[in-house]
Amino acid sequence: MTNRRSFLTALGAAALFPVVAQAKLGVLGAEDALENLDDGSLILIDIRTPQEWHETGVAKGAWPLDMTQRDFGPKFLAVLERNPGRQVAIICRTGNRSGYLMDVLAKNGITHVLDVAEGMAGGPNGKGWIPLGLPVVTGEAAMKSLPADLVAT
Repeated sequence: MTNRRSFLTALGAAALFPVVAQAKLGVLGAEDALENLDDGSLILIDIRTPQEWHETGVAKGAWPLDMTQRDFGPKFLAVLERNPGRQVAIICRTGNRSGYLMDVLAKNGITHVLDVAEGMAGGPNGKGWIPLGLPVVTGEAAMKSLPADLVAT
């Protein structure tokens, strides 16, 4: 399936290098992501840091998984493996980190993940979750709702 060692190594590098290019395939708009979250067909992973979650809140229904943490790779793979009937999407602040992660995933043969490329704050890829007035919860509430086994109910 996936070479986990190179996948995890590449994820670790994500925190060290700026993003130059972004994957355009598999892009999902924030409003569409909310609709899919609401109908239960989507798991949205907020890959920002805890500080960012606490500053701006987290998209209502999103799971916070900090991509700079050492255990991000195994947790992210667990989400994919344990939820075969659901689509998975990622979101960051402006689309830079999610674009980088999309490239890493594609290089490791994981092509079925979607990117909410406009991010929480908006940027060159769109208005953004927060500026669109879409619902958010506190970072603390989002962390409490993260299932320990990373399986959607």
